Formats: sequence, C-alpha cells, structure tokens
Amino acid sequence: MPTVLLTGASGFVGRGVAREAAGRPVDLRLMSHRRPVPDAGPRTVSADLADPASLRGVCDGVDVLIHCAARIGGSEEANEAVNARGTLALVAEARRAGVSRLVHLSTASVYGRGTFRGSGPEGLVRNPGSATSRTRAVAEDAVLSAGGIVLRPHLVIGEGDTWVGPGLATVLRVLPGRVAGWTSRMSLISVRVLAELLVATALAPDSTLTASVYHAAHPEPVTADALLRAVAECAGISWPEKEITVREARAIFARQGRSTTPLDMLTTDHFFDSAPLWSDLRRFPDGDFRTEFQHAAHWYRQTIRTA
Repeated sequence: MPTVLLTGASGFVGRGVAREAAGRPVDLRLMSHRRPVPDAGPRTVSADLADPASLRGVCDGVDVLIHCAARIGGSEEANEAVNARGTLALVAEARRAGVSRLVHLSTASVYGRGTFRGSGPEGLVRNPGSATSRTRAVAEDAVLSAGGIVLRPHLVIGEGDTWVGPGLATVLRVLPGRVAGWTSRMSLISVRVLAELLVATALAPDSTLTASVYHAAHPEPVTADALLRAVAECAGISWPEKEITVREARAIFARQGRSTTPLDMLTTDHFFDSAPLWSDLRRFPDGDFRTEFQHAAHWYRQTIRTA
C-alpha cells in the first residue's frame, strides 16, 4: 500500500483529490496550512509552503506526492513565496525523502493569451502573463527537473468553483447581448474528473506514462454558447436576444474599468489536446459537459444567484 501525500487538500481541486484517494488502497496523508481539511479522517500534516523550514520531514515515508497547493491571485511576492520558492523547497524535500512519484497540478494559463486549437504541450511555448502564471511555471520546472509529471487543465467546473461560474455570470450581467454568437471552443473538465485523473496518474505504473506534461480536459471542447447558457440557467439570467460585436463588448468592459480577460477567453478558441492522458491511463470519459455541469448545478444556483 503506497503512502500518498496530498498538498492543497482543503482547496477546490484538493478536496476532490482527497475524496478520490481515500477510496483507493493507499495510506493517505493530507498537508494542511491554515484552512481545516473537511472530514479529515487520514493523517494530517501541518506545513506552509511559504515557510520552507516547516516542510522538513513532511515527505518522510512518502511514496507519492500529489501537489495541488497553489497561490492564485494576490501580490507578486505572495505568489513567489508559495508557488515558486515553496514548490522548490517541497520538491527538494521530496527528493531528500526518496519520493518515487511527483504529480503536480498546474494550469494552461502558463501559455498566456492567444488562440489555441488542439495542440499538445510539446507544440506550445509557455508565455505566462501574470504573477500567478509565471510562478506556477517556475513550480512546473521544479517538478519536471525532479522527474515529476505535470497536468495542465484549462477551465475547471464543479462544486466549490468560485472562478469560472461566477465570472461567466458577471459577463452575462454586464453585457446587453451575446457576442458574435459565442462560437469559440474551450477545454473544460469537472473537478470530479480532474481529481480522478490526478489520482490515476499518481498511481499509474511507470510503463504506462509516456509524457511528463499532459493537458487535462474532456477530449471534446465546449462552446462558449453552451457554457454560458448553462450558467445563465443556474443564475436565473435571461438569455439575451441581441447580438453585439467583440469591439462593443470590450468598450463596455473598458467603461466599467473591468479586465477584458474573460472576453478574450470567450471570444477565441482555447482548446488543447488531452487525448494522450486519457490514452495512457486507459480511461474514457463517462459523461459530457452537460452531465458534469448538472452534478454541480445546485452549487452554482446557490453561489451565483447570491453573488
């Protein structure tokens, strides 16, 4: 029975990974910082990525490390302390302790802005545009230098999501119409499935994994129209009949002093080739976008309607 250490166990994705790993034949340890780990039956280890000295010994006796902890947003120094220096210290500790498998949850935002149509990691160049993305790229390098594996999801939905769903609801409320039909396509994955893939990667035999970096998403991209309609239904927002241009939408956001990043994400393709991960793990998606969204519909109704 391998011993698995999970960081970020109280976070959005980490909670799902903890539930998934708890159902496997593993000795699960959860690394917690400030927030308590819900229903923490397994052993909990207290440590802080921003305090490298606190990491000493956390990997002793550990076979597999699943690193989901990350700082998202905030100051550049806070991101540097947690994502960059913290991950470097954690990886050094894992190496010292002889951890045999490192799996790191990263993000497709390390590619920066642009149009992405079905490329694999090997065909893309990282160009992070924010402190969070830049420091998470540094974290990737630390993991890869130790022979670890990196998973890059794009949009993650599900219970606990405070970014994608609420952000899309804001777009719908601010704009008086749909933008050019919302035809762009995006890679998306539910937190439940992402947790399954992370644990499966952590426990997979070495011989089955053919890459060190994988995109983690449902193989079929979702249109902005389908995603926005699902959010509108949960939020009780009427679907607009009017159509406006991308330029008009940008002008509205600019007048309100809002970032146009959500529009960039919704008006140009952002889908990535995730087939290698599914193939290497010998797994197949058990549902489509609508199925996965419905699993979390209650969460979005409660969260978005009261936002």
